[in-house]
Amino acid sequence: MRKIKVAQVITRMDWGGSPDIVRILCERLSSDRYEVWLLTGGTEHPGKKTEDFFRRFKDRIIFVPELKRDVLPVSDLAAFFRLYFLFLKHGFDIAHTHTAKAGFLGRVAAKLAGVKMVIHTPHGNNFYGYFGKVGSALVVWLERFADCFTDRTIVLTELEKKDLIAYGVSKKEKIFVVPSGLELEEYSKGKADIAAKRQELGVSDANEAVVAMIGRLEPVKGPGYFIEAAALALKEFLSVRFLIAGDGSLKEELSARSEELGIGDRVVFLGWREDVPEILSAVDILALPSLNEAVGRVILEAGCLGVPAVASRTGGVPEIIQDGLTGILVEPGNPGELAKGIISLLRDREKRLNMGQAAKKLVMDTFSAGNMVRQIEELYGFDRIK
Repeated sequence: MRKIKVAQVITRMDWGGSPDIVRILCERLSSDRYEVWLLTGGTEHPGKKTEDFFRRFKDRIIFVPELKRDVLPVSDLAAFFRLYFLFLKHGFDIAHTHTAKAGFLGRVAAKLAGVKMVIHTPHGNNFYGYFGKVGSALVVWLERFADCFTDRTIVLTELEKKDLIAYGVSKKEKIFVVPSGLELEEYSKGKADIAAKRQELGVSDANEAVVAMIGRLEPVKGPGYFIEAAALALKEFLSVRFLIAGDGSLKEELSARSEELGIGDRVVFLGWREDVPEILSAVDILALPSLNEAVGRVILEAGCLGVPAVASRTGGVPEIIQDGLTGILVEPGNPGELAKGIISLLRDREKRLNMGQAAKKLVMDTFSAGNMVRQIEELYGFDRIK
């Protein structure tokens, strides 16, 4: 029986939720039914997990160096034609594009090249919160145009679906919600030697509580609010350590602000890390202060390890946190509320543990990689394509 040839197309395979989902699809889609390829642009910070994947999957990876995240007209045009000719040459049956740039160029190129089914996963949208009024309007117009070349859109949350419909980007009958999936077995390994991990992370006192933020140190992720909330929480609880795992343009500013607030000795900047499961296994509370977030995949990662989150009520986050049951939702951009949520969990250990266990059950029941892959295979329509 002939296998269905699938191209997964993404701009970059750097660290983050979108590349992780693409990697899972490349490796977990049924090998009996599908021959899966990866088309991707340059990758600046692949990390060990992605590098290992590149080695395992090297025979079915095509690098498209012209495909870049930034808007570069000459490079973008070159990427479009490169993708178009790759679709023609390899005769893909399905093109599944991911994220904005690869989604726009890839969908148009795939449909013009005669690919039978073109599917897109936005992994969030840029309709608001990223650009000014003119820039946001242009993004919406481009997405409407690209939707003309799209057979199905797979989104991660109900909010994404509502936004696509509300902004007139797509019709509801073309949009399908498939929750993000985690490789649960990877997080079962995270329960390593917790005491040793805490020591490595700079937490020497076994009685200290640990609150962590994991993510890019960029404005949209709200790390400044985390620093301000830490200062407020430390006024009530001295025996708390705040960890920041991630890198970005705000790192020096954040470090300076923590010193200015007199909490420099209580905040540890870990830099960019690949051992996220191990870090999460050693913390008591996760904080997610983002101003905009498609899903907040790190919340799922924490939940898988029984760690409750205090997170911004933004994007798809309310769909993965049941407020007061599996975590606490706070208004974005409000360090006072963030601190209040953190303090409530620091004050009540039983509440914290119960929330963590409820979060773990939710993730195990709903957000597994296996569930995600099965639903996407159904949407690929194997019987219709072959």
